[in-house]
Amino acid sequence: MASRFDSALVVAVPALSLYAGAIPGWDRRNGRNFNQLQIFADRYGIDLNMPYCELPLRHRNLVLYGKEAEGAEPNELFEGVMNALERQWKTAKNPSMRTALERYRSEHTCPDCHGLRLCEEARNVYIGEGELKKNIGDIASMSLHELGRYFAALSFEGARAAIAEKLLIEIRSRLGFLNDVGVGYLSLTRSADTLSGGESQRIRLASQIGSRLTGVTYVLDEPSIGLHQRDNDKLLATLFSLRDLGNTIVMVEHDEDAMRNADYLVDMGPGAGEHGGEVVACGTPDEIMANSNSLTGAYLSGRKQISVPKKRKAAKNGFLKLVGACGNNLKNVTLEIPAGLITVVSGVSGSGKSSLINDTLEKALAHVLNHSSVQALPYERIENIELFDKVISVEQSPIGRTPRSNPATYTGVFSAIREVFAQTHQARERGYDAGRFSFNTKGGRCEACGGDGVVRVEMNFLSDVYVPCDVCHGQRYNRETLDVQYKGLNISQVLNLTIEEAKNVFAAHPVIVRKLQALIEVGLGYIRLGQSAITFSGGEAQRIKLATELAKRETGHTLYILDEPTTGLHFEDIVQLMQALRQLTDNGNTVVIIEHNLDVLK
Repeated sequence: MASRFDSALVVAVPALSLYAGAIPGWDRRNGRNFNQLQIFADRYGIDLNMPYCELPLRHRNLVLYGKEAEGAEPNELFEGVMNALERQWKTAKNPSMRTALERYRSEHTCPDCHGLRLCEEARNVYIGEGELKKNIGDIASMSLHELGRYFAALSFEGARAAIAEKLLIEIRSRLGFLNDVGVGYLSLTRSADTLSGGESQRIRLASQIGSRLTGVTYVLDEPSIGLHQRDNDKLLATLFSLRDLGNTIVMVEHDEDAMRNADYLVDMGPGAGEHGGEVVACGTPDEIMANSNSLTGAYLSGRKQISVPKKRKAAKNGFLKLVGACGNNLKNVTLEIPAGLITVVSGVSGSGKSSLINDTLEKALAHVLNHSSVQALPYERIENIELFDKVISVEQSPIGRTPRSNPATYTGVFSAIREVFAQTHQARERGYDAGRFSFNTKGGRCEACGGDGVVRVEMNFLSDVYVPCDVCHGQRYNRETLDVQYKGLNISQVLNLTIEEAKNVFAAHPVIVRKLQALIEVGLGYIRLGQSAITFSGGEAQRIKLATELAKRETGHTLYILDEPTTGLHFEDIVQLMQALRQLTDNGNTVVIIEHNLDVLK
């Protein structure tokens, strides 16, 4: 792969004119660049006030390359936006300048090796005969499913057979393990940084199965993430074979099939966060189902269940239509999504769900509705975009990566809480404004730890360790700020409240209550306002983002996209999640979910 400037990223908003800012940095607000463009446009009759996407192709090429055809010499008046960026990239010595230009570049397949990353000599070495004749690039680009069939059919004669015998046994064995754990849709060329956590974990698991070790304890965290029910059966069969070798398997898991097939179950609870931390029940699945104290047992036994909706909403508001999606393994797909409803996209792992929804639909809509510079996978057209005013992807990525990020700051409720403290009698007497109660700015925070409440100790070859600050003892603020109280609580004590407790404390403030209530509705009443973002699971982070959206005043024309929102969720959590999503559609919004969970599908 090679990086180069991408015209689809350079022209950020094709619906705007060049004058209004279709190409950032070359509009009316940027004098020198725009003056050059204006002189050039006058000479060639280019309309700077016409939407860029409506300009003739000849005029667009002149603006981008300063020439009319590929291979022509650059124009003496104007080198073209792409050539100007390339020149700046080559001469840039300032790292910040390179960083700014980097967002206009994308990876493209190398024209010499066509993405195989090998020299010509290596590409000209083949194995097999006839239809089985392949070079190493052909083999590496095949899916593991295809590769398994290829090596099963591959054979050699004479001396070659003796050389290849043990190699083929090992290759077939390892490919079998990879297919058994549900990653057969991947290819050997797939970049490791594009794998999900579940995929990485299952690949490591396959390598362990191949080692044939015994007497080992394996600890797995949600290995079923991203797996269709069909692939889940293969994974469980693989784990049973690992157990039967004489190993111990310990899994953190909510998948119903995994729990029913377990030899021994430990049910933690009774609730989450502050309401949990106890072993509620343990034993065989049958013993757990018979235990009246176990919430998990109640769902497994059928005493409690996620019921099928008694009435389903009809599609009355029209359909969003995506035509001709053909990126990755999509085969000219046409997709219709009803507006105002919950739509679930399912299918076996690797069938193209993420390519269709995340990489095509969401990015295409974000480009038009949110003026995003991201580039979608290839598609022909989208119809009825006017049904929506924005698209929001609610992912499971962390809400922050430092100790100072927390639910209060992410949801915006902390700003309102600081205003409440600034209105207290003590704060007005001392002349404190809302900024005094921020741990991100100087004045009210503890300067010894910079408002973090903890001090990072670098451990060289080990992970960094965070220890409580010796000055503020983890309270984040200096003594003068902590003297100010609201209802007997200082700002640090407020940050230590659970969401449920904070709602009662600020019951007289509707803005605060609305945001806290949204967190409670998605099942997060147990988390603390100032709890560090790095302590949240992917499912909790996703629900915090969802609650933030629920608390906003909506237009009723938003498209929400969620990818595997049930990851890490118990049956009871799924009930609350679906209620929150149903609330979004009741307000006129549209929800699209990529999911394998059968309770969500039904």
